[in-house]
Amino acid sequence: MPGAKSYRFGHYRLESPGGLLYCANRLVPLAPKVAQTLLLLVEKAGEVVEKEELLKKVWRDTFIEEGSLTRTISVLRKALDDEAKGREFIATISKRGYRFVAPVREITKQKAPAREGKVMLAVLPFENLSGDHEQEYFSDGLTEEMIMQLSRLNPQRLGVIARTSAMMFKGTKKRIVEIGEDLGVDYILEGSVRRSGTRVRISAQLILVAEETHAWAKNYERSLGDVLKLQSEVARAIASEIQIKLTPREERRLARAPSVPARAYEAYLRGRHSWNKRTEDGMRKSIAYYEEAIQFHPCYATAYAGISDSHVMLACRGMVPAKETFQRAKLAARKALELDDALGEAHASLAHVRLHDWDWKELEKDFQRAIELEPSQAIVYYWYGEYLMSRGKPEEAIAVTEQAHRMDPLSPVIGSSLGMILYLARRYDQALRVLESAMEIAPEHFLPHLRMGLVSVQIREYDQAISHLKLAVELASQSTETQAALALAYAAAGKSKRAAEILTRLEDLRGQRYVLPYNLAKAYAAGRNHVKAFKWLEIAYQGGNPDLIELNSEPLFDGLRDDPRFIGLLRRVGWKR
Repeated sequence: MPGAKSYRFGHYRLESPGGLLYCANRLVPLAPKVAQTLLLLVEKAGEVVEKEELLKKVWRDTFIEEGSLTRTISVLRKALDDEAKGREFIATISKRGYRFVAPVREITKQKAPAREGKVMLAVLPFENLSGDHEQEYFSDGLTEEMIMQLSRLNPQRLGVIARTSAMMFKGTKKRIVEIGEDLGVDYILEGSVRRSGTRVRISAQLILVAEETHAWAKNYERSLGDVLKLQSEVARAIASEIQIKLTPREERRLARAPSVPARAYEAYLRGRHSWNKRTEDGMRKSIAYYEEAIQFHPCYATAYAGISDSHVMLACRGMVPAKETFQRAKLAARKALELDDALGEAHASLAHVRLHDWDWKELEKDFQRAIELEPSQAIVYYWYGEYLMSRGKPEEAIAVTEQAHRMDPLSPVIGSSLGMILYLARRYDQALRVLESAMEIAPEHFLPHLRMGLVSVQIREYDQAISHLKLAVELASQSTETQAALALAYAAAGKSKRAAEILTRLEDLRGQRYVLPYNLAKAYAAGRNHVKAFKWLEIAYQGGNPDLIELNSEPLFDGLRDDPRFIGLLRRVGWKR
């Protein structure tokens, strides 16, 4: 808004027009007349503002008694006193009016000039103002949806930090400029949400990081089913403010933002919340929530894409048999595309399941199409990196996964994923640096420790490997994946008895709890037991194990590569040597 002004006094900032009051970047709720009164007093700070002038300008064309003005000033003083610690901002001038006595600094706001490069933006977690912690799924879901909306606007001109890194600042006390420096962004979108039944009240503010000033702010109230339309409005407003020209596809998409039944939308957000936990229980619950969403809205394409993602993740984490799970995932992704062929999430879901199902035909085009339509999901770039690595293109795989890491720099999952790609490419020193950073960011997440253990085995730091993998087992609640990795480290270190104890226990679990045969094959290969390694590789092939896409690059199998059985297995999976 050219000519808009920002007034600063004490810890406060008042935005004009609109009379939005902030304390340390937190919106202070004010009724419209209270806000208008404050704005008029601040604009004339140091001067006496007569009662007649206040009544005329704030309550124009309305007959109102002087008592209403007195009550308004009282409400305003209380709002400021909450943070003022006894300081007086508004003085009463007997029989005349009021004077704003605190020092005021005026800043004229200008739009940030359009840049030749890409503008970077982060969406901070929307604050849940409901007072109910159980509603966190709703505010978190709104944040994630807003990230996806904004990332589609014009990916060549606007980059949006991915969800996981943004969520690291939930409840943070850091200043906007500090967050901006941490994430390397020009703008930050922050907001709050309050639900009352099927009504949703949302406040959103776009902040220019360099100046810590609000470039745009607005409050909305909608029915729950119209939240997607609301998000489209916000996206349009932000694009206009930061001078981002929408792509023709985005113009069409925003114009036809759908309404979704309230119960369907709520179930979908609960599904996303459960999926983001990345636990077996969370993924199973997410499927149930997505199915509930579809019951209320049979044409809910994004819910079908969510079902596909959850099934694939269960299989890839070694929690369920792959073949039948991938079949369910493919059906769900294809149903999503049948309902909405322009849905990037659905293209990504189908490409991911096809990758792990060794369905290679034109798969690269599918990944590229998914990224074109849904550029905000850093994990999709990693999936594409997995594809490139499986095709024997390590440099390209590293480049695209590094892009994912730049989009989501604080995500332990993406950091671990880049570490894995570097491990498969034999870039062990680089992998160590990336994984050390991921562990610093999220020391309680099992995945960086798991990957670090694998890298440590390759550089023959066996004690370090065992230490990391023991911790991974604990953090992952004794998952079979981490137990097999610990056995692998013991076997590589020559501690065959300890390795055998774990492997026997895992083999005995089969039939009671799913154990990924591929993980057993790696452990036996680490101990140079080639007979058992081939046995479990064959079982892995028969079961359609998703990680067989790593066959051509996994360092643990280097001792098997010249064996005709291994060469034949590579060909069956679809890799030509």
